[in-house]
Amino acid sequence: MPVGTVGTVKGLSTEQVRQTGAQIILGNTYHLSLRPGDDLVARLGGLHSFMDWGGPILTDSGGFQIFSLAKLAKVSERGVSFRSHIDGRLLDLTPEHSMEIQQNLGSDIMMVLDHLPPLPSPAEVIKESCERTIRWAKRCKDFHADGAHSASQALFGIVQGGLDLKQRRHCADGLVDLDFAGYAIGGLSVGEPPPEMYRVTGGTTPFLPVERPRYLMGVGRPEDLLASIARGVDMFDCVMPTRNGRNGLAFTDAGPLKMRNQKHREDLRPLDENTPSPLRHLSRAYLRHLFMAREMLGPIALSLHNLAYYQNLMKRAREAIAADRFLDFCRERYLGWGRDPNEFLPTGL
Repeated sequence: MPVGTVGTVKGLSTEQVRQTGAQIILGNTYHLSLRPGDDLVARLGGLHSFMDWGGPILTDSGGFQIFSLAKLAKVSERGVSFRSHIDGRLLDLTPEHSMEIQQNLGSDIMMVLDHLPPLPSPAEVIKESCERTIRWAKRCKDFHADGAHSASQALFGIVQGGLDLKQRRHCADGLVDLDFAGYAIGGLSVGEPPPEMYRVTGGTTPFLPVERPRYLMGVGRPEDLLASIARGVDMFDCVMPTRNGRNGLAFTDAGPLKMRNQKHREDLRPLDENTPSPLRHLSRAYLRHLFMAREMLGPIALSLHNLAYYQNLMKRAREAIAADRFLDFCRERYLGWGRDPNEFLPTGL
């Protein structure tokens, strides 16, 4: 799922995003409530109309900002108070207010407000964040159930628990009892080593219903996506394709390419013949020139390519699953990227 935090996937029109094969994009409750304001978005017809996106939209609840804007946030049982990173004004975000903002935005999938602690944190901090996440999830569920649009907006719970599998199971069990439309694994990809992320992901998915979507938040590299699918994950989001694209790095079946490197200066090959990017006809030499000349088409072209690469990778993974050859596909891809499959795939498969 491409990330459009403030109502745009950076540098790209929604039509360009559609051309990459994306079916759903993200917006962020915290950021959109500050600018332009969820009340304004509601008056202008909702986020779909406002940003001209006809597909589904998922909105994050603002819980990640408890982690990313920790110096500006104060957490209590009632909710979290932020000082705006834009103008310093106070935003009081409770579970109920998070639901109200997301209802105003009109997203198709809403996320509960969760408490994401930094890693590492003491065991008692992790335990309390799990308990608070469950309590806040129930408040979100109750408020959502009473809303006028509860039937058209799915609500997902978010499993916290740090790197402690016992706490992860406890949080998952508490959320499953509340019966959400889907379940996310939060609090990972925040600086822990990849093997720890894989361990926790693989230790959490068995406690989430197989008939509901399972969403690993904020992940990640192409190799992380396949490793997590192998552990039972269905959905992902990450800024990595567009952020890296804006900074001159392209993802390909042969591994990442740094487009400012001198070796691309006379290379007329496309970035990756297997990626159906809308600008796939542009050569490596030309793309390097765009970055060296600081022309805005360079970041746009690589953002499009990377999103198309991620979507095509997921498409091929789905096809491999349907053909009952997913693990073979993973091994082929890891070897193509110059990586050892045993670093990423669960043992015993």
